[in-house]
Amino acid sequence: MKYLFLVQGEGRGHMTQAISLLAVLKENNHEVVGVLLGKNPRRQIPGYVYKKIDTFIAGYDSPNFVFNKSNTGILITRSLVYNILRIRRYINSLRLIHKIVKKTNPDVIVNFYDPLGGVYNYFFPGKIFVCIGHQFLITHPDTPRPKGKKIDNLLLRLHNRVASLKASKCLALSFRQMSGFGTKSIFVVPPLLRKEILLTDTKQIREDGYLHGYILNDGFASEIIQWHKKTPSSHAHIFWDKQGAEKSLTVNENLVFHQIDDTLFLDYFKNCSMYAGTAGFESLCEAMYLGKPFLCVPSENHYEQLCNALDATLDGAGIWDTRFNLDKLLEFREKYQFDVERFREWTNKAPEIFLEHLTGITTEKLKKIRGTGFILTLFRKWLCYN
Repeated sequence: MKYLFLVQGEGRGHMTQAISLLAVLKENNHEVVGVLLGKNPRRQIPGYVYKKIDTFIAGYDSPNFVFNKSNTGILITRSLVYNILRIRRYINSLRLIHKIVKKTNPDVIVNFYDPLGGVYNYFFPGKIFVCIGHQFLITHPDTPRPKGKKIDNLLLRLHNRVASLKASKCLALSFRQMSGFGTKSIFVVPPLLRKEILLTDTKQIREDGYLHGYILNDGFASEIIQWHKKTPSSHAHIFWDKQGAEKSLTVNENLVFHQIDDTLFLDYFKNCSMYAGTAGFESLCEAMYLGKPFLCVPSENHYEQLCNALDATLDGAGIWDTRFNLDKLLEFREKYQFDVERFREWTNKAPEIFLEHLTGITTEKLKKIRGTGFILTLFRKWLCYN
């Protein structure tokens, strides 16, 4: 079968998932005809993405967040206004997606949680359309939800709905095996970790005494620097994607900030003693798989990351805080108890489970998701004409 990927560009997790699934499909004689990456003006797409994706790649403007001045948290209202003002750009993105879909003619479109993917499928249904994201787990009855965040919960559910409009099915990435949703369209699946993690010889993993970390927003760097001033003998290697920063920024001999590099990141990850980072799903899964105790710090007003933090710490794999209070991580490391093998067993099932879901949808399913109507037809003609 032929697959086309649409990938949200906010953070590195969705891109890593796409790289992992691409490898699984190719190993099983399927073809990925293209990968379309939602661009974010605040972030540059890491170089390793282009190295690992050996097929057609194109970028398009996609909705994203606006962050506060300290670059540590999201401004919800400004994000909504910002994206409304960029509607024209997003319409052009839909045109580009449609042009590439017609050119490549995939059997399946896989959407890694980009809202424009759902919008496109709503106006141009007809392909098998599968959505992948940890965010879909928010509707599962066993998923922990932060208290007093009803509006945030509603907005996340709305984003889920937009990203998965008329989807054939949604695959909800989970830290652990869970019961079903009680619906025929959403399924619990393992994390999609990159091959380099899965092929790690776990017997060769060491603990060399240093802290490893990743920060989604470079504004958190000041918190880490302030902590390190109090404990200058602690060794720490922190990764970020700060634009304009040098490849490795040495604050002092024991604290270094590195530009994100997948190979170097993994090398440091394998042999660190603990991990600290913003609460992205992918990095927390990697820490669990490698058996590293972690501290995760959700970005301010980032409801999804707050949900990740609550969910990831349920089984004793790590702790979370609103700040990079790394002294707490040092204390937690001493009493770390986590069933690593159980997590690895669940994660290692990913290839077979994803293949079952992606190849088990027949064209009969499509008859139930095709859209018609005067408004839809009019929009399609206008979009194609321009």
